[in-house]
Amino acid sequence: MTNNLEYYKVFYYTAKFGSLTLAAEQLSISQPAVSQSLKQLESVIGTKLFIRAAKGIRLTAEGELLFRYVAKGYEQIEIGEKKVAQMLNLELGEVRIGASDMTLRFFLLPYLETFHERYPGIKVTVTNAPTPETLSYLQEGKIDFGVVSSPFDDQPGIRSVKAKEIEDIFVAGCKFIQYKNKMLDLKELEFLPIISLEKRTSTRSYMDAFLEGNEVVMNPEFELATSDMIVQFALRNLGVGSVMKEFATEYLDAGKLFALRFNKIIPKRHFCIVTATDSLISTAAGNLLQVIYEDVKEVKA
Repeated sequence: MTNNLEYYKVFYYTAKFGSLTLAAEQLSISQPAVSQSLKQLESVIGTKLFIRAAKGIRLTAEGELLFRYVAKGYEQIEIGEKKVAQMLNLELGEVRIGASDMTLRFFLLPYLETFHERYPGIKVTVTNAPTPETLSYLQEGKIDFGVVSSPFDDQPGIRSVKAKEIEDIFVAGCKFIQYKNKMLDLKELEFLPIISLEKRTSTRSYMDAFLEGNEVVMNPEFELATSDMIVQFALRNLGVGSVMKEFATEYLDAGKLFALRFNKIIPKRHFCIVTATDSLISTAAGNLLQVIYEDVKEVKA
């Protein structure tokens, strides 16, 4: 087998057009260069591949057999080149994102809508997971980037950009009306029926750490998988819910829930965009990040 694939390229176009002249035009080389390449290929293979015909040239039986295989390979290469060009032109491709329900709903979704309008041919896959799992997926190369909520431990090989400030609050319904507009000590949370997220989430870890730093231990009566369910439990007066404010805004505005006030402010935290520093991402993923970064300027701590 010849190591010079250029010979096969010349062979392919000569067989396709049945003409040395047309092959030379397609390849932007001279006709003698086409003839020389074909002679070299015939020498390596050990047989004639073309014979002269009334109009141009035609394949020999051996040439026809070889062309069937070369054509398949070369046409697949052309398809591959077209697919790559489509990816570079954002007509084709895939973006893999890691995000929780919270980050998807309250940050990422509008950007996905804008991106899809611009590039409808790009497939977007969102792996739904809390922050720790999203960071693991990023390190394993399973996603192009993630949108997570702080806090999380700094990890080697991961770059984090603060993108949106978020606020955690405690909400309650009419059963707890005696606490409305009252300035409470954080210690009182130990005596209230608390509804919170499960411990494996960054939101729960953040609240636990803040309260422990103020010598308060939170022992929830209900530990739920989603913040939406926490709000629903609070609406039914099953306890005081610990949630990100955005989840309860509708009910706070409607007066169905109220936010408890404390003598110590709960520090705000952030949604963060995380990327791997040591891996390349697809053109499509890079453009989606550009759409986000066009609108987001890093939040200063």
